[in-house]
Amino acid sequence: MIDDVYVVEAVAHGLHFAPENQTDAVHSDIGSMEHRRIHTMLSPAHRPEFILEKDRWLRGADPDLLASSIFAESWSDFAIYHGVPQFGVFRDGGSPLWVGAELRQRWPHRVALYGPIDPYAPGAVDEIDRLVDEEQVVGIKFYPADLVQGRVQTFHMDDERLMFPIYERARQRGLRSVAVHKAIPLGLFPSHPYRVEDVETAAAGFPDLTFEVVHGGFAFLEETAMLLGRFPNVVVNLEGTTAYLNNAPRKFAQIIGTLLAQFDAEDRILWATGVSAVHPQPPLEAFWALEIPDELIAAGCRALTPEIKAKILGLNAARLLGLDVEALKAQGRDDEFGLDGAPAAPWSGAPPSPIEASARNEP
Repeated sequence: MIDDVYVVEAVAHGLHFAPENQTDAVHSDIGSMEHRRIHTMLSPAHRPEFILEKDRWLRGADPDLLASSIFAESWSDFAIYHGVPQFGVFRDGGSPLWVGAELRQRWPHRVALYGPIDPYAPGAVDEIDRLVDEEQVVGIKFYPADLVQGRVQTFHMDDERLMFPIYERARQRGLRSVAVHKAIPLGLFPSHPYRVEDVETAAAGFPDLTFEVVHGGFAFLEETAMLLGRFPNVVVNLEGTTAYLNNAPRKFAQIIGTLLAQFDAEDRILWATGVSAVHPQPPLEAFWALEIPDELIAAGCRALTPEIKAKILGLNAARLLGLDVEALKAQGRDDEFGLDGAPAAPWSGAPPSPIEASARNEP
């Protein structure tokens, strides 16, 4: 918590990118690539303690690692765990739901789940029922590109035959959000399914569902801003985009200022870092201190007030999920993490990997 502002981490992942979890030789280097491209390059360059050793990062499907990094090592108070449905690339999808389920079992006042859906899988519509009934998910998560029998397969959110029956079942089951990964292609996949225009038809056709554009603004900023401004049931999730705060804060200021210039946007932007992709604390520190430069405001961006920061950091996600923030604060103060202590050392809940431990023990 920051100055009594409740912080919701709107995307947490137990990333499992290790070679033994990969299924395809063409994408066999995807874990090492993403450790360099995402974790190392987007972590704060001047604070090496926030960069996790590669072998350990690739095996981030660890409830203890996540709980410590989110609740003990950062100002975050609540997390929405996203399962990822890339089952053609990773045997468990890349962010297995069991990690989030264990987190929620241990800290039910701190964790909610979004369940992964592969729309091409047999029984995808019925999988909504299973996720709701057995996993108690509050939202679902799509990933727009995967491998099927070694071939790239993509989809778009406006595919009426493939996607609309899934939205209808999600609506019938009272799910809070339909989230889709956008803007950041993984590995060698084509970029076209990561664009945002396909969300328009889906949002127009299901006005009582919330469509969550994950990684919003990281790329396709103008298109994302227009989408946010035109559709009141679209929200932007800042996972990945917040990492710009670590090394390029002015770039983030332009992104958030552009999004905020849209009508009612301050109520439909969600804070997220995608931990364990990067550590959550440095972006939080930078965001809390951030002011939009005057020249960006003169160019049409909107100022970032403390009230708007509080909405983005937690109040918007709490409203989306129907959370009672004051009740959650009371429960959080009584658990082992608390709400008001200084953050613990980064990655201190992550025991060293076998490779790292062996290196440390060498004479």
